[in-house]
Amino acid sequence: MFRALRHRNFRYFFAGQFISLTGTWMQSVAQSWLVYRLTGSVMLLGVIGFASQFPVFLLSPLGGAIADRFDRRKILIVSQFSSMTFAAALAVLTLTESIQIWQIFVIAIGLGITNAFDIPTRQAFAVDMVGREDLMNAIALNSSMFNGARIIGPAIAGILVAVVGEGWCFAGNAISYVAVITGLMLMNIKPVIHEHTGSVVGHIAEGFKYVATTKPVRALLLLLGLVSLMGMPFSVLMPMIAEKHLGGDASTLGFLMGASGAGSLLAALLLASRRAVFGLGKWVIFACAGLGISLILFSFSTSSWLSALILVPVGFSMMTQMSSSNTLVQSMVPDSLRGRVMSVYSMMFMGMAPLGAIFAGTTAEYLGAPVTIAIGGAVCLIAAVYVGLRFSHLEQEGREMIVAMQMTGGEPASKASFHPPAMRPSR
Repeated sequence: MFRALRHRNFRYFFAGQFISLTGTWMQSVAQSWLVYRLTGSVMLLGVIGFASQFPVFLLSPLGGAIADRFDRRKILIVSQFSSMTFAAALAVLTLTESIQIWQIFVIAIGLGITNAFDIPTRQAFAVDMVGREDLMNAIALNSSMFNGARIIGPAIAGILVAVVGEGWCFAGNAISYVAVITGLMLMNIKPVIHEHTGSVVGHIAEGFKYVATTKPVRALLLLLGLVSLMGMPFSVLMPMIAEKHLGGDASTLGFLMGASGAGSLLAALLLASRRAVFGLGKWVIFACAGLGISLILFSFSTSSWLSALILVPVGFSMMTQMSSSNTLVQSMVPDSLRGRVMSVYSMMFMGMAPLGAIFAGTTAEYLGAPVTIAIGGAVCLIAAVYVGLRFSHLEQEGREMIVAMQMTGGEPASKASFHPPAMRPSR
């Protein structure tokens, strides 16, 4: 389950990211509560969510192209310094009681721009640290780290906000970046830079062309984008759910977000125990359907404890689909295209979420948060059924591509000329 940790560089990365992501989740929960406390508007929650994530949709292709052209470790060091600066600014403004909504909006945009370069680079960097052999395990352990922080961060934020206010959560996040920056600087890793000719625009277009013409990759990313648009924005509505529908406060919000994180952590650990990528396609379909059903059930809950219980399968399903899709895409993509393809992954996973946040916030103003969440769940369920009916052909083609990448060591291979003797490799 933990075999990727045998790599020294990955151990540094894992430890630093866990501390940093705990701070990031603290800031996320505290910021949502601060916006809702200052304005009482669920629509503004959606607007702030849009501002923090839409730059990922716009700029991720450029971020992916840069990740394929330059030293990924140095890119990550710069992006982490940038994020630390924004967190520190938010802390100072809040602790001095001079914070205003427009300032939160501007900082959210700045973080979104930073993430447009950080996310595809971080996704592509995994193979640089552990190689293709332990890539699946590294992705799963990254997911477990992300969700371990997702449990701890909101719980700490709920307590700190209730006791000393939001500003100290932002300050804690700023300090937490020291850990990941230190880990990156301590790494001894040879940069993996692929030589590319032509313009950056042509370079970006090459990545989009690969995704558009590769059916299994295209199907995985489109399904992930739809879930990000309609399913994942339920988290934007959580402050409203916690206060108005469950009669709670900031600690209730932290409790609910922690429950979702617990489900995600279980999924990540389960995926980390797997050794083969074959069969993960079915997991993606069932996870998408499970997310839809769980969100519909959650929309009917009026109890904090029942809501938290239902959020466990919500988090489990969401993480299973995200991590499985990530693993499958990275197993199929050539190394020379990895940064650009993972930028499209970032667009679908993070970039579609702000559009969903705007939809969720606007719809909730008129129909209420429970109805909005139920609509998102129904769309996820329908999408899972639709893709499931076309799954057999996609699975066969994807299996051929994975075997081809394993045989060529990540270099592009002509699929037409590749005829493996058996399409069901042993575990």
